Amino acid sequence: MVDVVVKLSVRDLVPSDLAHCGWSGSEQHLAGVAKQLERARLGEVDYLAVCPPTDLPLAKGGVDYRVKEGVGTLWQLAVHPALQSCGIGTLLVEAAEQRIRRRGLHRAELGVEEDNPRARALYERLGYVAFDRRPDSWDAQAPDGSVYRHETMCTLMRKDLA
Repeated sequence: MVDVVVKLSVRDLVPSDLAHCGWSGSEQHLAGVAKQLERARLGEVDYLAVCPPTDLPLAKGGVDYRVKEGVGTLWQLAVHPALQSCGIGTLLVEAAEQRIRRRGLHRAELGVEEDNPRARALYERLGYVAFDRRPDSWDAQAPDGSVYRHETMCTLMRKDLA
């Protein structure tokens, strides 16, 4: 076994990155991310990318400042499936928390699907605490291109960023 160390950086996700983010979701999902990048331009959200020296995104995720007053809401967090459990998600969440602090806010919140115990374990390890649950749903695209309504139950989690 050989250990390889790769330096990673975090930067803003830009529209040209979307061509390299097919691992994160369907064409419909990426079209939605493109719309969020317009909100980033307006300062309503931050949308981040974690990249190696090639500058191609290995992880992405956003912070929405409009969901709840005084809170940065993390959403659409994703790490390339082949690179999960390598610390990249931790780096992404910590960078998102830094962005929230830079805005003078002191709380981060997120929702995690209840059928995603690995993600919930990561958030708990990073200090997030469950405070509620709620159903959620969104349009999703099947492999055949058809669109369906994805319905799920999410655990809402928060972290104070004192």
